[in-house]
Amino acid sequence: MALIRWDPFRDIERLEPFRDSERWEPFREIDTLQRQMNRLFDRLIPTDGGERTGFTFIPAVEIEETDDAINLRLEVPGLEPKDINVEATPESISISGERKTETRTEENGVTRSEFRYGKFHRVIPLPSQVQNDKVRAEYKNGLLHLTLPKAESEKRKAVKVNIG
Repeated sequence: MALIRWDPFRDIERLEPFRDSERWEPFREIDTLQRQMNRLFDRLIPTDGGERTGFTFIPAVEIEETDDAINLRLEVPGLEPKDINVEATPESISISGERKTETRTEENGVTRSEFRYGKFHRVIPLPSQVQNDKVRAEYKNGLLHLTLPKAESEKRKAVKVNIG
């Protein structure tokens, strides 16, 4: 059983140490670092039609891996099942949806809404390949539970190894 935590820096290339036989080009390294930071901020701050929309809500996810399946829980309170779209491939799960605003209070010319509304889209890479045609989903009390059975080739099987 393993919990996996999202690492926004996992796609950033690790800089290799300087080698004496190579020519050091600091401006190229600065350019590479700038592109990597731009990609990181693009993932953290969603856009809508090319314009920054500010921070929208991004549902929290927990992943638990067992010998037979990957169990995923996603917090999406206030959404109806019809507002959630789930697509599974053998390597990843894509979850999107939209929380729509319905009530706002207005007093003395001030509109107040403290909840975050808007669209979200998450693509979660899976630690093992799954049987994407056998995914089960259950939505209850604002939690989406997904059970993704592992592909037969991915199941950990104990095999006796002969030494000699």
